[in-house]
Amino acid sequence: MTARARAKTRRANRLAFVSVAAMLAAAAVACGPSYFEIPIETPIRPKMDVSPFQRVLVAGFVAGGSDDVDTNLETVRLLRSQLRTKSSLKVIDADVMPLIEIAQDQSKPAPTDDNAAGASQQAAGANGPGPATSDAMALPKTIKEEKDLEPYERLFANTAYWKTIGEEYQNPLIVTGTVLFAPKTSNAIVQRDQEVFDSFGRRSTVPSRTFMERKGFLLQPKFVFIDGRTGTTMYSERYREEILYNAQQNTPALSSYFELMDRLVPNFLSALSDQKIKGTRVLLN
Repeated sequence: MTARARAKTRRANRLAFVSVAAMLAAAAVACGPSYFEIPIETPIRPKMDVSPFQRVLVAGFVAGGSDDVDTNLETVRLLRSQLRTKSSLKVIDADVMPLIEIAQDQSKPAPTDDNAAGASQQAAGANGPGPATSDAMALPKTIKEEKDLEPYERLFANTAYWKTIGEEYQNPLIVTGTVLFAPKTSNAIVQRDQEVFDSFGRRSTVPSRTFMERKGFLLQPKFVFIDGRTGTTMYSERYREEILYNAQQNTPALSSYFELMDRLVPNFLSALSDQKIKGTRVLLN
């Protein structure tokens, strides 16, 4: 009797365990997964304090590289548009400043008087360009590569000039800098997945390496933020992006420019306004 009772008890326990497991499984199915995702936003503080300013002037850029895009004009237009919608500062509408011409003019020394100017011109005509003319020519009129931008860096250190610009526009935050947008060619070995079939007609992919010529564009801006009250530089940052296509693909230069700027605009905005990075977080039940 005792053995039979024990056997019945074990069977009853097993049935009870199976019932409980079934109930738990049904509850899990009914309640869904044991975790869920929620959207989150992470605030990022600006890289500099712009609270003293109520207005911003995107003045212009020393720009060059591709002849197919007016990089100075397009950069000013794009940044002003972004600041209007994503910054609390009032964007000043003004003519785009031709900074290459302005820098060229600043590099020419002013004559001390009429006699000195006449003597200087006579000497230049008789003996060729003097040191002043040579210094002016040190600034290339056309910019094709990064080294052509280096002589123009002195323009952003001219505090008296930028202070004058600031006084003209009621002491705003001034945005300027350099932008190089140039064609780029790259020859490299590229790995691709190649589709193959075996003797039974089954498909598979195998990696293959081929030498390929790719063409595209390089975008390298340097954004300089100047205090319009003093003419001094508050902050500057340089970026670099590039995009490459198959050599047979014909992509307009302007389209590539905007595609590359789309990558850089969030970094530009993070320098002077609060930004939020969107993501998700997984929580367990």
